[in-house]
Amino acid sequence: MKRIVMILLLIGFGIALRAQPAGEDAHLSRGSQLMQQQMYEQAATELQQAVTLQPTDPRAHFQYAVCLLSLGRNDEARAQFEQVRKLAGDSRYVTYYLGRLDLLSNDYASAIKRLSSVAERPPFPDTPFYVGVAYLSSGDASKGILWLERAAKVLPNDYRVHYRLARAYSIGGRQQDADREYSLYNELLNRHKSTETEVRDCSDALRTKPAADAHQVCQRMFDPNDPENLTLLGQLYGEAGAFESALEPLKRAVQLDPKSYEAWHNLGLTYFRLQRYKEARDPLQKAVALRPNAYGSVVMLGATLYMLGDDEAALPVLEHAHQLNPSDAQTNQVLEKLRSERAKK
Repeated sequence: MKRIVMILLLIGFGIALRAQPAGEDAHLSRGSQLMQQQMYEQAATELQQAVTLQPTDPRAHFQYAVCLLSLGRNDEARAQFEQVRKLAGDSRYVTYYLGRLDLLSNDYASAIKRLSSVAERPPFPDTPFYVGVAYLSSGDASKGILWLERAAKVLPNDYRVHYRLARAYSIGGRQQDADREYSLYNELLNRHKSTETEVRDCSDALRTKPAADAHQVCQRMFDPNDPENLTLLGQLYGEAGAFESALEPLKRAVQLDPKSYEAWHNLGLTYFRLQRYKEARDPLQKAVALRPNAYGSVVMLGATLYMLGDDEAALPVLEHAHQLNPSDAQTNQVLEKLRSERAKK
């Protein structure tokens, strides 16, 4: 849905920059159509040709830049946006995207400056969200909360907003507010899973199509700059048993958002399901560090340590898991075994 909005506004931006005679450039037209179909690799080829043929047309550079950003080719995208500025001057749209790129490159001060400068008349509804994320990432939780609360009013059904706001509240010691936002996040995420066309198409393909065909359908969801969307894609692959396919989006998600509990938990769970226990250990440890009382991660970490033969490390983790959920018979069985072996030493 957000990509469709992006394309509609992108087209509006192009018209505002310069009106083109109808049919002047087939490459630009085809590239725009392919972007609307989320076929970004093919779109990039067309738009690159449009830029080559029309080097002074800011629309071509702008659409190519947005396409490159969608592909995760961020340095190239920045160069194209800068070219738009040279050709057409400053605009709210270019400033927004440059701010997004600053955020992705961890230049939080520049991201805040750029994004907040256009927030009063935002080019896209999620502008306050990215300002909040930039403040939160820079360590300023109080300003992050203010901007994310503003974003929640503008985008009340965006699960990403509620997730980041929950984390901001948690950092600020407002646990009751954090719990409320986590609850909203889970509710909206589940609704998103059940209603979004891309998610539904991916789920159906994983259930009914050969693996290669299903992967092609699901990769339409792959947004290399959206950690929440990447985590969701990894979850869908994991739920379908396509564990190898789940790794790429989850590894990218933790790179983009190293404080995402969901991304680390699902990455560790995926490695565990693949019986790659050494690789599961670090993600699960990071997940537990972020949420020490998340039973699923704690018990999974204990099981991973047990499978690695590190009984000394596994015992206190499983003790904690038992405290969180005393009724889990399988955990209790392993725990009793470890206790007995330690007593013999």
